[in-house]
Amino acid sequence: MLGGGNPVGSSNPSGTGSSLSYVGDHAYANSGFFTAAQTGSGLDVLKFSTGNSYIVGTLTFNGYAAVSEPEFGTEGVCEMKFNDEIVAVLKNSTGLEEMPTNTVVDILIPPYTKVNLRINANGSNATVGATVMIQGRVYR
Repeated sequence: MLGGGNPVGSSNPSGTGSSLSYVGDHAYANSGFFTAAQTGSGLDVLKFSTGNSYIVGTLTFNGYAAVSEPEFGTEGVCEMKFNDEIVAVLKNSTGLEEMPTNTVVDILIPPYTKVNLRINANGSNATVGATVMIQGRVYR
Protein backbone atom coordinates (compact mmCIF):
# COMPACT_ATOMS: atom_id res chain seq x y z
CA MET A 1 0.00 0.00 0.00
CA LEU A 2 1.02 3.58 -0.38
CA GLY A 3 2.52 5.25 2.58
CA GLY A 4 5.68 6.70 3.98
CA GLY A 5 8.92 4.94 4.71
CA ASN A 6 10.62 2.51 2.39
CA PRO A 7 10.39 3.68 -1.27
CA VAL A 8 10.10 0.06 -2.40
CA GLY A 9 6.95 -1.61 -1.11
CA SER A 10 8.21 -5.16 -0.79
CA SER A 11 11.16 -6.67 1.05
CA ASN A 12 12.76 -7.65 -2.27
CA PRO A 13 14.08 -4.57 -4.12
CA SER A 14 14.00 -6.38 -7.46
CA GLY A 15 10.24 -6.56 -7.11
CA THR A 16 9.90 -10.29 -7.73
CA GLY A 17 7.13 -11.71 -5.59
CA SER A 18 3.41 -11.34 -5.14
CA SER A 19 3.27 -7.72 -3.91
CA LEU A 20 3.23 -4.31 -5.56
CA SER A 21 6.32 -2.12 -5.20
CA TYR A 22 6.49 1.67 -5.41
CA VAL A 23 9.38 3.82 -6.60
CA GLY A 24 8.55 7.52 -6.67
CA ASP A 25 5.44 7.95 -8.83
CA HIS A 26 5.71 4.48 -10.34
CA ALA A 27 4.46 1.07 -9.28
CA TYR A 28 5.47 -2.39 -10.46
CA ALA A 29 5.04 -6.05 -9.69
CA ASN A 30 6.90 -9.02 -11.20
CA SER A 31 5.61 -12.49 -10.42
CA GLY A 32 8.78 -14.40 -11.09
CA PHE A 33 8.90 -17.62 -13.15
CA PHE A 34 6.28 -20.30 -12.50
CA THR A 35 6.29 -23.62 -14.35
CA ALA A 36 3.27 -25.29 -15.89
CA ALA A 37 3.66 -28.01 -13.26
CA GLN A 38 3.19 -25.38 -10.53
CA THR A 39 0.24 -23.65 -12.20
CA GLY A 40 -1.53 -26.52 -13.96
CA SER A 41 -4.53 -26.25 -11.66
CA GLY A 42 -4.23 -22.46 -11.28
CA LEU A 43 -1.97 -20.40 -9.04
CA ASP A 44 -2.23 -16.88 -7.63
CA VAL A 45 1.03 -15.16 -8.68
CA LEU A 46 0.33 -11.50 -7.82
CA LYS A 47 -1.91 -10.42 -4.99
CA PHE A 48 -2.00 -6.92 -3.50
CA SER A 49 -4.20 -3.97 -2.55
CA THR A 50 -3.84 -0.40 -3.70
CA GLY A 51 -3.96 2.63 -1.42
CA ASN A 52 -5.65 5.98 -2.00
CA SER A 53 -4.10 6.44 -5.47
CA TYR A 54 -4.87 4.97 -8.85
CA ILE A 55 -2.42 3.37 -11.29
CA VAL A 56 -2.38 3.71 -15.08
CA GLY A 57 -0.11 1.18 -16.72
CA THR A 58 0.24 -2.16 -18.45
CA LEU A 59 -0.24 -5.81 -17.62
CA THR A 60 2.08 -8.24 -19.40
CA PHE A 61 1.50 -12.00 -19.48
CA ASN A 62 4.53 -13.83 -20.90
CA GLY A 63 3.53 -17.30 -22.02
CA TYR A 64 4.81 -20.68 -21.01
CA ALA A 65 8.23 -21.24 -22.57
CA ALA A 66 11.49 -22.99 -21.70
CA VAL A 67 14.67 -20.94 -21.83
CA SER A 68 16.81 -24.06 -22.24
CA GLU A 69 14.47 -25.69 -24.78
CA PRO A 70 12.80 -22.99 -26.91
CA GLU A 71 10.90 -25.53 -29.00
CA PHE A 72 8.71 -26.47 -26.02
CA GLY A 73 5.71 -24.52 -24.80
CA THR A 74 2.03 -24.73 -23.97
CA GLU A 75 -1.14 -22.68 -23.75
CA GLY A 76 -1.77 -20.48 -20.74
CA VAL A 77 -4.34 -18.14 -19.25
CA CYS A 78 -3.95 -15.17 -16.92
CA GLU A 79 -7.01 -13.99 -15.01
CA MET A 80 -7.09 -10.54 -13.41
CA LYS A 81 -9.57 -9.75 -10.64
CA PHE A 82 -10.42 -6.47 -8.93
CA ASN A 83 -12.18 -6.97 -5.59
CA ASP A 84 -12.91 -10.62 -6.48
CA GLU A 85 -14.55 -9.73 -9.83
CA ILE A 86 -12.92 -10.87 -13.08
CA VAL A 87 -11.92 -7.83 -15.15
CA ALA A 88 -9.61 -9.46 -17.72
CA VAL A 89 -8.69 -12.89 -19.07
CA LEU A 90 -5.58 -13.11 -21.23
CA LYS A 91 -4.63 -16.20 -23.24
CA ASN A 92 -1.50 -17.03 -25.17
CA SER A 93 0.21 -20.05 -26.69
CA THR A 94 3.84 -20.97 -27.00
CA GLY A 95 3.21 -24.57 -28.03
CA LEU A 96 1.89 -24.37 -31.58
CA GLU A 97 2.79 -20.68 -31.88
CA GLU A 98 -0.40 -19.89 -33.77
CA MET A 99 -1.16 -17.01 -31.42
CA PRO A 100 0.92 -14.45 -29.49
CA THR A 101 3.35 -15.82 -26.93
CA ASN A 102 2.91 -12.77 -24.74
CA THR A 103 0.04 -10.37 -24.20
CA VAL A 104 0.29 -6.72 -23.15
CA VAL A 105 -2.82 -4.74 -22.22
CA ASP A 106 -3.42 -1.27 -20.84
CA ILE A 107 -4.89 -1.20 -17.34
CA LEU A 108 -6.25 1.30 -14.83
CA ILE A 109 -6.30 0.10 -11.23
CA PRO A 110 -8.64 2.20 -9.07
CA PRO A 111 -7.86 3.30 -5.50
CA TYR A 112 -8.61 0.89 -2.65
CA THR A 113 -8.70 -2.13 -4.95
CA LYS A 114 -7.79 -5.70 -4.08
CA VAL A 115 -5.93 -7.07 -7.13
CA ASN A 116 -5.38 -10.76 -7.83
CA LEU A 117 -3.67 -12.32 -10.86
CA ARG A 118 -3.96 -16.06 -11.36
CA ILE A 119 -2.29 -18.10 -14.09
CA ASN A 120 -3.17 -21.54 -15.37
CA ALA A 121 -1.38 -23.80 -17.85
CA ASN A 122 -2.63 -26.46 -20.21
CA GLY A 123 -0.59 -29.35 -18.89
CA SER A 124 1.98 -29.98 -16.21
CA ASN A 125 5.34 -29.60 -17.93
CA ALA A 126 8.01 -28.77 -15.34
CA THR A 127 10.30 -27.22 -17.97
CA VAL A 128 8.12 -24.44 -19.39
CA GLY A 129 7.09 -21.43 -17.34
CA ALA A 130 5.32 -18.07 -17.44
CA THR A 131 5.63 -14.64 -15.85
CA VAL A 132 3.25 -11.78 -15.12
CA MET A 133 4.27 -8.13 -14.80
CA ILE A 134 2.47 -4.91 -13.96
CA GLN A 135 4.04 -1.50 -14.31
CA GLY A 136 2.53 1.92 -14.27
CA ARG A 137 2.33 5.51 -13.12
CA VAL A 138 0.78 6.32 -9.75
CA TYR A 139 -1.59 9.29 -9.57
CA ARG A 140 -2.27 10.75 -6.14
